Amino acid sequence: MTLSKYLVYASYGWLALSGTLHFLIDVVSHAVRGKHPPGPETTLYYGLNTAFSLGQVAFGALGLYLAWRAMEIVTEPAVLVLTLLAGLGWLAITFLSMSYWEPKVNVGIFCALALAVLVTHIAPG
Repeated sequence: MTLSKYLVYASYGWLALSGTLHFLIDVVSHAVRGKHPPGPETTLYYGLNTAFSLGQVAFGALGLYLAWRAMEIVTEPAVLVLTLLAGLGWLAITFLSMSYWEPKVNVGIFCALALAVLVTHIAPG
């Protein structure tokens, strides 16, 4: 297996893992501990974090499945650019609506991995 294939699996795997952990830490553990009082702000908090992490898990799992079944599709330049754009969108959400740094770092790692995959597939050689 080539390095670029490892990068593809690492990027989508990281996205699915970090999305799952984000959900467990910021939604499940907060709900179990009763960290937020009931109200509209709590509903928005849980909704934002659930939608954010669900999108990451779904996109990461789909990417892993496609990489496993049809690596040539996942490594097409259009798919790689779409993947990077999705990562940049999640990064924008973290800076616009999340005050804590962990989601920013996790999405930043995904963007770096996605950019590495894009560069290794577009670069000549």
